[in-house]
Amino acid sequence: MEGPVYRDALQAAGIEQCIPAAEQRQHLDQIIMDELVNAQFLPRSLAYYVEVIRKFKNEGCDAVILGCTEIPLLVAPESSPLPTLDSTRLLAKAAVRKAIEG
Repeated sequence: MEGPVYRDALQAAGIEQCIPAAEQRQHLDQIIMDELVNAQFLPRSLAYYVEVIRKFKNEGCDAVILGCTEIPLLVAPESSPLPTLDSTRLLAKAAVRKAIEG
């Protein structure tokens, strides 16, 4: 979330990026590393992700990037308070487009 990949791409497109607070990032990362990578999809963890996403919606954000391959396994579009951008699917589609181009 703090790296340059999304920040730079979003800036180039004129899109403002908001990221969770440090404590939230730590908890989100803990869920990924301790649960999701081990195929544990706990209701309390989904509730936490939804809480963080809802906070961003209340602050005026228009969408949320699910920027880790495991997050869409927990957070489905229908459970998110904001439209989701699944980075795994978007990157896969971009790779296919690039491969077809040439």
